[in-house]
Amino acid sequence: MTPVTISLSQRLWPVGQVLGVVLTAGLLYGLWFRPTESLTVLWSVVIPMLPASFLISPALWRNLCPLATANMSLNRLAKRPAVTRRLAPYAGGVGVVLLALMVPARRFLFNGDGVALGVTILLVLALALCLGAVYQAKAGFCNAVCPVLPVERLYGQHPLVELDNPRCPVCTVCTSGCIDIAPRKSIPAVLGRGRRSHGWLTSTFGIFAAAFPGFVLGYFTVDDGPLSAAGAIYLHIGLAALGSYLLTAAVVKLGNFRSQVMMPVLAALAAGTYYWFASPALATALQLPPSAGHVVRVAALGLVAFWLFKALASRPWRSTIQLSPEVERQ
Repeated sequence: MTPVTISLSQRLWPVGQVLGVVLTAGLLYGLWFRPTESLTVLWSVVIPMLPASFLISPALWRNLCPLATANMSLNRLAKRPAVTRRLAPYAGGVGVVLLALMVPARRFLFNGDGVALGVTILLVLALALCLGAVYQAKAGFCNAVCPVLPVERLYGQHPLVELDNPRCPVCTVCTSGCIDIAPRKSIPAVLGRGRRSHGWLTSTFGIFAAAFPGFVLGYFTVDDGPLSAAGAIYLHIGLAALGSYLLTAAVVKLGNFRSQVMMPVLAALAAGTYYWFASPALATALQLPPSAGHVVRVAALGLVAFWLFKALASRPWRSTIQLSPEVERQ
């Protein structure tokens, strides 16, 4: 089952990228001067749409993301180096750590403090800009330390729709396992040889994927609190993530499941958990009737189920995924 391929006009993507920058500037303005409304729109409307967009095609967000626009804006000025193979795994680990720090921080800071969130966005934007000036193409930020990349890679492993990649009309192979080149081969590439056995459970991305469903559940089962509650919030979410990892490891060991089966299942569990909790808030923010929350939930879970069905139908349960010789050596 191959996804539908759509090639959009090269003129449309730059318009969308400029619009993304303008909307980000508007968001920053709102976080300073209209924080309540801006935080509601961001956390209850914009962010809940991202997981679904990743399932449909991660290229949609990656082609429009303002951080990616900043990352790519300076690296065409001169020839830049790619991230070395030795450094790449550590860069990916930085992205996972940033995600693990920033998401729980919503509960004691970012959900209610627009200025703190605005400053954080500016800092990440500056990081993307600087790394784009140092490293080639997306090697320094988008394909390395971006805190959204692990989620993009997990949810985008089997896109329902394939889109073109206007940011890199000519691939320079700046990183291995680039999700923009081949989404289905991105996870096998970062897992390496461990994907053929249970070794993937000890890789950086494997640990993230196994823990992520519990991480999402932990976030939604803890309440917002003051800054003094930060330790308790991190502990609650961390224990939920640990429980998810241990349960996944037990299932993998007992069932002898390989990564190409478990990765779609873990993605669907995380996305399904997210929409189970986030759907009512999305319906409320859109000023829909109270019963609409259930409709949004059913629709979102239906998308996740359909995505999982197609993902598993295309995965060999007993054979391994074949990669190019270059990727095999990584």
